[in-house]
Amino acid sequence: MSSRQLSDRLPLLRLAFRPFFYFAALFSLLAMLVWLGFWHGNVWLSPYGGMLWWHQHEMLFGFAGAIIAGFLLTAVQNWTGRPGVSGWALLGLVVLWLAARVLLAYAASLPGWLLLLVDVSFLPLVAIIMVRSVVAARLWRNLLFLPVLLLLGTANAAMHLGVVNGNALLIREASHLAVLTITLLMVILGGRVIAFFTARKLSFPQPERTPLLEALSLGSMAAIVVLQLMSMLSDLGSDRLMATLMTIAALSNAWRLAQWKGWLGWREPLLWGLHLSYAFIPLGLMLWAWQLVSGQRVETAVHALAIGAMATMMLAMMARVSPGHTGRAIQTLPGVGLALGILLIAGLLRSVWLVVFPQTSHWVFSAAIIAWCISYLVFLLHYTVPLFSARVDGNDG
Repeated sequence: MSSRQLSDRLPLLRLAFRPFFYFAALFSLLAMLVWLGFWHGNVWLSPYGGMLWWHQHEMLFGFAGAIIAGFLLTAVQNWTGRPGVSGWALLGLVVLWLAARVLLAYAASLPGWLLLLVDVSFLPLVAIIMVRSVVAARLWRNLLFLPVLLLLGTANAAMHLGVVNGNALLIREASHLAVLTITLLMVILGGRVIAFFTARKLSFPQPERTPLLEALSLGSMAAIVVLQLMSMLSDLGSDRLMATLMTIAALSNAWRLAQWKGWLGWREPLLWGLHLSYAFIPLGLMLWAWQLVSGQRVETAVHALAIGAMATMMLAMMARVSPGHTGRAIQTLPGVGLALGILLIAGLLRSVWLVVFPQTSHWVFSAAIIAWCISYLVFLLHYTVPLFSARVDGNDG
């Protein structure tokens, strides 16, 4: 059976967004339920690295890694005009991603190097597939996603090495590198699509980019990632320098967000979900900078970026992209606004609220987990059938 015949028989394998959006959403729901059980004293798994490592790693590289792969491998088809990965090649990627999830959850007795090899190979393969299309089309500016994907792969490998060597500091620094690299990716992609989606939906001219502002918002975020990489590899990082860069990045990205006129889309959840999730980037960076300077733990800042920015933006983006790529009308389906809203509230509870009321952590953790589960369940209820079905307009995708 050829790749074309396989994708014709199984629409799930026609473009990368289909399997990776679906399985990432489903996996995050299941992983959060396991985390909720663990938090309440019910140990359902004995995963590789222990439950804390597994939770951190799988939400970054299992959940977010899959959505990033699905989005980029689909977007590159639009950017280059070349067919995206599908059929047998896409199935191989999906099986590799699923194998890593199963092995890390249930095969903790396997050698660490084997688990590392299976899990870490996914993102470099995504990068190779993407770069081949970009180079063939000579769209050199899109090569900037290559170092981002390789940085994520480096962070993933470092988290595995931290387990192998019993190095808790390396695990922490690697997880922070992953969060900040995904934040950089959100800054890059947010600048490309949020202003465009807003202007197109509300029928007004897209705001002109300010070169200095673009350079400052992107450059400062890139510098943060480089500094975090240096800190992870050689402990050469400086908390004061990092706090300074994060303040610059927070202010410049808040200014950048204001240029996109998101307040005009207050009636459209798919718009305000994108804008408010992007607003969590300056919020999380400012909180991180303050906690560095004051000598506090940065977990609340990390969760501002992970829940308020990453999880919410990914949900909004999937809800916006999936209908268009399955030939359906782009509209806010019932409950999607609620899903985005409670996820944003969860981000606030897990970050700002816990800074002010740290003694409420037990119920806040549970509330945030339940909010995540409800939000991604709404996505699955609406989009499972479209993702598994052929386009309604008869086109490929």
